[in-house]
Order: sequence, then structure tokens, then C-alpha cells
Amino acid sequence: MTAIQEPSALQFDCETGNYHTFCPISCVAWLYQKIEDSFFLVIGTKTCGYFLQNAMGVMIFAEPRYAMAELEEGDISAQLNDYNELKRLCLQIKRDRNPSVIVFIGTCTTEIIKMDLEGLAPKLEAEIGIPIVTARANGLDYAFTQGEDTVLASMVHKCPETVKHEEEKEERNAIQKLLTFGRKKEEVKHEESEYKDHPPLVLFGSVPDPIVTNLTLELKKQGVKISGWLPAKRFTELPVIEEGYYVAGVNPFLSRTATTLMRRRKCKLIGAPFPIGPDGTRAWIEKICSVLGVEPQGLEEREAKIWESLEDYIQLIRGKSVFFMGDNLLEISLARFLIRCGMTCPEIGIPYMDKRYQAAELALLEKTCQDMGVPVPKIIEKPDNYNQIQRIYELQPDLVITGMAHANPLEARGINTKWSVEFTFAQIHGFTNARDILELATRPLRRNTNLKELGWDKLVKESAKV
Repeated sequence: MTAIQEPSALQFDCETGNYHTFCPISCVAWLYQKIEDSFFLVIGTKTCGYFLQNAMGVMIFAEPRYAMAELEEGDISAQLNDYNELKRLCLQIKRDRNPSVIVFIGTCTTEIIKMDLEGLAPKLEAEIGIPIVTARANGLDYAFTQGEDTVLASMVHKCPETVKHEEEKEERNAIQKLLTFGRKKEEVKHEESEYKDHPPLVLFGSVPDPIVTNLTLELKKQGVKISGWLPAKRFTELPVIEEGYYVAGVNPFLSRTATTLMRRRKCKLIGAPFPIGPDGTRAWIEKICSVLGVEPQGLEEREAKIWESLEDYIQLIRGKSVFFMGDNLLEISLARFLIRCGMTCPEIGIPYMDKRYQAAELALLEKTCQDMGVPVPKIIEKPDNYNQIQRIYELQPDLVITGMAHANPLEARGINTKWSVEFTFAQIHGFTNARDILELATRPLRRNTNLKELGWDKLVKESAKV
């Protein structure tokens, strides 16, 4: 009888070749709030409109700066003029909202009927006098969070290459003066002197303002100055990106943006793990510092303190198993963090895997498994959901992180689940937000513990049998 060897190196597989994820046009939900002077025009059918209404239901108190251009039978039969209709809508948007940029979001329908949005946009832009960014966010070619990737990749082309005119220089100087208004010159000079001399660094990835501030301050502690963020809060404040600039991503699903920055703008990509969890954040900062020639200070102590503060949550999941069905492309980073917390992970499903862009994250995942003495997960790209569910029944993991479609059926069969979409919308980056990841991950486990204490778990099992 031979002993079964646990896998010690990462294994990759691809099953169906299909995406089983949330629709990528949902990126509008967070991008329109992030870029405050933007307007998003989603060009699709009524189905897209119904989806957006449901996806945006949580944002009823936010002022909407997005709209649907609904394609009817006449459009699909090519009986109407696309250009004139889009021009009419853009003029209406300009009159009602006057945004700094209009973003055309292409859908499955625009792909199927071969609508040439990229060809229409430059002519429209010249005629209405507002920049237009065209992004393909269709569910045929892209998974859930890759909608943001297509928008940012298109936006790279709109980033200024240099501050060309004296007026623009004066405007930037005026903004700088406003930022330092009421502060002593000595304070401003001291702040500038805190930064080390290094090449310009631009970070890319749409994250909420508190995370932008948090990561900016973490790098400032190391003497690293961020030259800009893509996207910026306002389209008019997009960062200058020149040849030779260093760029680093904060999200694992931005491979297209990274490629565009390298190929079109000749930037140098810093291949680092992503700042999710204390371990990932430390590795991200260390890699940026090493590439820029800066000696990192105090990161070990910073990480150790965060781990200490998480111990109450870690006790709930230590020794338990987690299974990722695959939805938002955050799976590798989240699995690596949860394994570091003491969990095991037999399988990581992921809709799309760019091994080059996520190389540092994959290496850290492998090292984490070795350090924790647990088997390395099998990574399944474009998983077959039916086969996955059979494997879940066999493995009986303590927690399954899944898309919304499978959560209730699995719960009905006594398997704990957590919606992957919640990690997409939560603030999970940086040292201080590691607690929020564990708050989400442990919620189903804490709920079940409370049900057992109340004696309701037996009732739930009986109703599941019925």
C-alpha cells in the first residue's frame, strides 16, 4: 500500500473554457463613484438595463452618473444610424450633466452586431467637445471584475505624457498651493524632504479614497512618493505617464491595464504580490521599495502587530478548510491570506489566470503553503460548476466562497457559503483592512455557532431534508 503524496507545487488546470461569473458591466457601480466628473453610457439591450438596476440597487442614495442606451430591434436589424443616435444621447448628457469624460461601455450585444464604438468615438469626441473613452466590458470575453480592467486600459491612452503648456503648469502649481494653504513653509519643505530620491511611481486600480490615503501613507513612511493614481478622483487629474515610469497594480485583475502601460507607454511594471492581508501588503511595499532602491523600515513589526490584532478571528478559522468556486479574480490573494491564517484550501477556482501578471502572488501562495505546512491548492481556470459541486460534496469544506448563483443551493445542503461579490465591494487592501476580510469570511461560521447555541441547527437540517 503506497502513501498518497500531497501536492508540493502549484498545479493548474482549465475545465470548460466558459465564464461562470457576475457580468463585467457591473464595474460601472464602483467606477462612476470613483471618477467624480465622469458619465458612463452602457450600450446594450433591456437585459443589461435590468441587470444594472439590480446590481445598482445598493446605491440608491448615490447620484447616478450612468445611463443605458438600449438597442431595439431596429438597431439590431441595422435599420438605424448608430452615429446620429449616439450623438443625440451625448449632446443630451452634455446639456444635462456636462461631464469631463463620457465612457462608452460595450456589452455582448454590441460585440455580436459588430458595432464599431472605437471608430465612432473619435469623430463624436471632436464634434461634441468631450473626451470619450471606449471600453469593451462584455461577458463573452471578460469575467466579472475585468470590466474595470478594460476601462482603465482604455483610459491609459488619455493620460497626459507630459505637462506641455505653461498654463497647465501654473494650474498644477495653483492646486499644490491650495493643498498646502495655511501650512508653514518649513512644514511643507520637511514633508518633501521625507521622500527618498527615486524614479516616478504611478499606482493603478480603482479603490475607495480611504484605501488610496492608507496606501499612500504606508509608502510615504518608507520615503516613497506616489506620482499619481489611475484612475484619479477626477478625469481632469489623470496622472502624467511617461516612458520609463514605474507602475504597480493594487488588484490582481488588471493584467490588460498593466500590458497597455508597458507596451503603449513603455512603463516598467513592478511585479509584486497584491496588498491584500498583512502578508501581501508587506510583500507589496517591500517589492516597490527594492525596485526603487529604498531600504524598507519597520515592516516586520507592523505586520506582527496586525497579526496579533486578528487573533480572535483567526481562532475561528484555524484548521478549517475553504474552497473557492471562482468569480472575481481575487481568489489567489484571498486564498493566500486565509492559508496564512491557518486554513487549508484544496481548490481555487478562478475565471481567468494571467500567470505573468500574478507571478509574484503565485510564488507567495506557494511559499505560504510551505511555511504553514499545508498542501498547495489546485488552481482551476474557468471551472465547470457541475464538476466543482461534485468535488465540494466529496471534500465537505468548512466554507465555500462562491458567486451568488450557487450560494443558496449549497446552503440548503448544509454547506457554509460566502458571496465572492462582497469581497469585491468591501475595503480589503492594506494592513488595517485585513480585519474586514476576516469579518466577511467568518460570518457564516459565527452564524452557525450561534444557531447551534440556540438549538436551531437541527431545525435547519430537518427543513433541508424536506
